[in-house]
Amino acid sequence: MSSLPVDEARDFLARHPDIDSIDLLVSDLNGVLRGKRIPRENLEKAYVNGINLPGSVFALDITGNTIEETGLGLDCGDRDQVCRPIPGTLMQTPWLRNGRQAQLMMSMRDEQDGPFFADPRNVLARQVQRLADMGLTAMVALELEFYLVDRQRDECGLPLPPRSPATGERATESQLYSISELDEYADFLEEIQACAAIQQLPLDTALKECAPGQFEINLLHGDDVLKACDSATMLKRLIKGVALRHGFEATFMAKPYGSEAGNGMHVHMSLLDGEGNNVFAADDENPLGTATLRHAIGGLKALMADSMALFAPNMNSFRRFQPGLYVPMTPTWGYDNRSVALRIPSGPNAARRVEHRVAGADANPYLLLATLLASVEYGIRQQRDPGEPVTGNAYTQFDATLTNSWSQALNLLEASEPLGEALGRDFLKVFLANRHAERSQAMREVSRLEYDWYLRHV
Repeated sequence: MSSLPVDEARDFLARHPDIDSIDLLVSDLNGVLRGKRIPRENLEKAYVNGINLPGSVFALDITGNTIEETGLGLDCGDRDQVCRPIPGTLMQTPWLRNGRQAQLMMSMRDEQDGPFFADPRNVLARQVQRLADMGLTAMVALELEFYLVDRQRDECGLPLPPRSPATGERATESQLYSISELDEYADFLEEIQACAAIQQLPLDTALKECAPGQFEINLLHGDDVLKACDSATMLKRLIKGVALRHGFEATFMAKPYGSEAGNGMHVHMSLLDGEGNNVFAADDENPLGTATLRHAIGGLKALMADSMALFAPNMNSFRRFQPGLYVPMTPTWGYDNRSVALRIPSGPNAARRVEHRVAGADANPYLLLATLLASVEYGIRQQRDPGEPVTGNAYTQFDATLTNSWSQALNLLEASEPLGEALGRDFLKVFLANRHAERSQAMREVSRLEYDWYLRHV
């Protein structure tokens, strides 16, 4: 068995004598962090030997119950797998226990110490390698939208927008890009910045989004896709933790309020060749980029319908896809156009890229990026033509064609040959079984709206 050098652990413990425990974390299919908490004296051992977690951690649904249909539970004895540290992810969690806590991201291995097939991070690593075999490296940046909600619920148990720390008034307006609202929540946002600096997370900008209590925080672009997703995963935990310290809750739920905008996770992406050149940037500075960029967009368009179960992984995810709320509902592309699914932003030619605007903030970042890279690879290899770019308002020019049905999305993914080949059929079997089981459980629940509408009237 291979082992990582323990120098990272020893140096960290020497620099942080007050740290007394460390959370060892993996990201499950839903992007929920699972793992173990160990005392500081066991950290070096975790680097040398790893830690054991059952493979069924990737069979858990959103409630934390094992979905036996995945084959990772009792059918295989619910056996343990070794998880090993991800270098560079050992960090303080300063919002917890007065700075005495730390965290370390882990990756699950199989019996031969290779990548365990059901770990979403390993699914992404596989796709990164497939691009590397083509001589390409992805440059990516993720943008995360979230809501702050009051820790108290309304009389029906539903979430409420937060009260301003400055005025005590409950948020009721959109106030998109409002600087005064950023000022009102300055203490919260400043602590996020401070904690992110300690965790070496490459934050870029923060902005007020287009609903009461909704914000967006962006990560800087980088050419390490795995690290970018590690950063997004750690940032979500950080935001949730800091929000609690300030008397709020933070949620990345796709659609907390039926009549307000949902939470999205937009991804900016370009491709670099072996010499670090952006292969999307045209020599003649054509704003629509190169043939390679158009082929990549062609692949993203071609597999978008097949990918919906990964972009929208749960029942609530599909409530985001409603007319008039700035969510693309058909595979479209264009230049400097925020009404399309795939936007080529304006800016310097050297930074030519595509922005994917479909996925919800509740998507697993590793699976989202694996799916986007697989689609880009497919488009380049097949030289897919994206058609003509859209000008004007795409929402009024095209009917919605992306499914808003969870069941249909799962069926489309199951039938997708390109995604099955790229992401791995064994992985998709686990993912689909997990999602089908959660959907079946959700369908057994009857909502209050159904009682209000149907109990007495039909």
